[in-house]
Amino acid sequence: MAGEDGAAAPEAAQPRADPSPGSGGGGYDGKCVFCRIGRREEPGTALLPCESEGLVCFRDIRPGAPHHYLVVPVEHMGNCKTLKKEHIPLVEKMMEAGKNILQQNNFTDLNDIRMGFHWPPFCSISHLHLHVLAPASQLGFLSRMIYRINSYWFITAEQLIERLQTENAAS
Repeated sequence: MAGEDGAAAPEAAQPRADPSPGSGGGGYDGKCVFCRIGRREEPGTALLPCESEGLVCFRDIRPGAPHHYLVVPVEHMGNCKTLKKEHIPLVEKMMEAGKNILQQNNFTDLNDIRMGFHWPPFCSISHLHLHVLAPASQLGFLSRMIYRINSYWFITAEQLIERLQTENAAS
């Protein structure tokens, strides 16, 4: 691509869009806030120590619980509905990172947590992100609705893994 002076624009300056939006493909989408956070291009978002390569962790801007973190792949991925069986290890890695971030923040009762994804079309951002909420027993009324298990709009990480295993076994 040529600039105004006719010289080729540097590749790094051009944000690369997701190869096919919503496909779960990798890459970078400069319009996606989570892609920008993953590249540390979003001022004001403090990243938490995340020991998993390829993932970033940060606090949700509208916390639904005393501990509410998001675990997000650095590479652009579509929402959870676009995932396939081969993405199960990624979901498991995201869950492990979520548990680690809770423990790093002195929350140790892993039986009182809720981890999951918003199910389309109820996603505010179309970049895969795991909600990690704790303690689940202290979710307020609205948060209990937004992050409700067995609803049309939220699926736990465990339910997503089961769904990926069974859907792909049937095909």
